[in-house]
Amino acid sequence: MSSFTTISADKLARLIGTANTPALIDVRTEEDFAADSRLIPGAVRRSHQTAADWGKEFSGRPAIVVCQRGLKLSEGTAAWLRHAGGSAEALENGFEGWKAAKLPLVPAAKLPARDAQGRTVWVTRARPKIDRIACPWLIRRFVDPNAVFLFVAPSEVIAVGERFAADPFDIENVFWSHRGELCTFDVMVEEFGLATPPLLRLATMVRAADTGRLDLSPEAPGLLAASLGLSRMYDDDLAQLEAGIVLYDAFYRWCRDASGETHNWPTNKAKP
Repeated sequence: MSSFTTISADKLARLIGTANTPALIDVRTEEDFAADSRLIPGAVRRSHQTAADWGKEFSGRPAIVVCQRGLKLSEGTAAWLRHAGGSAEALENGFEGWKAAKLPLVPAAKLPARDAQGRTVWVTRARPKIDRIACPWLIRRFVDPNAVFLFVAPSEVIAVGERFAADPFDIENVFWSHRGELCTFDVMVEEFGLATPPLLRLATMVRAADTGRLDLSPEAPGLLAASLGLSRMYDDDLAQLEAGIVLYDAFYRWCRDASGETHNWPTNKAKP
């Protein structure tokens, strides 16, 4: 049974992918991490040995600490974070418990190098519509909540990526792009180990809307209409991204929690 200083894997899994996801901090030893270098979605690596130094970074924020088995390293680090003014819990049974439950794990090797502030940096074409909003949503919610997105002229994406150490996506001839019939969102879901039923359903919606194959998903026309509407509402790509993240939050929660729910206005009964 969870205590006030711990959280179960099931409860954490329900938080990941939502706007209420706490900061996730992986404090496994270098030896344990080398044995399995995957991360719980959205987690960052920190050393338990220096928790007293970096703990202030999470002051005033809820955080979950993950070690190998949910024992001394996560308990001690969470205690330091609480001492620094944060609200921290340890993950019950740690990384091993999460893995045993067959919950998603992101291969660290697939993540771009982080900048001096610990953020991944991505670059793509300006004036996003569907894939270029869906992919940043996926990254922010399941890979790196602090990710930076640069929207630039299409002809400059590769050069900007090289000069500013940013990973290009959703352009031709790069790793993070369309593959066959799959769109970039599909590719990211697969490569990041996030192929859960809700995300696969959302991926079908995104692919259908992004590639014009609206017959693949009955929800795709609505996603397409909302996406094109947002692109007309905003001149600022970053402002559009923030609005689009809320849109995808809603679609994800529908895919996860409400796809079987209907809402039908009752028909009026004929008067006698």
